[in-house]
Amino acid sequence: MPKMKTKSAAKKRFKVTGTGKVLVAAAGKRHGMIKRSNKFIRDARGTMVMSEPDTKIVRKFLPYDL
Repeated sequence: MPKMKTKSAAKKRFKVTGTGKVLVAAAGKRHGMIKRSNKFIRDARGTMVMSEPDTKIVRKFLPYDL
């Protein structure tokens, strides 16, 4: 049986925890910080746990990270 392929874009953007939750960086922090509020910039720092419906989609892209 051939190996399943991992989506290269997904392995660069997501990290799976030991319990199977998917960590993702905050959206909207690439550019245009001058128009964002300080509260937004603070709250969007680091990574956060992805929502359950989106996690089901991402899991298919990362077959060996379960």
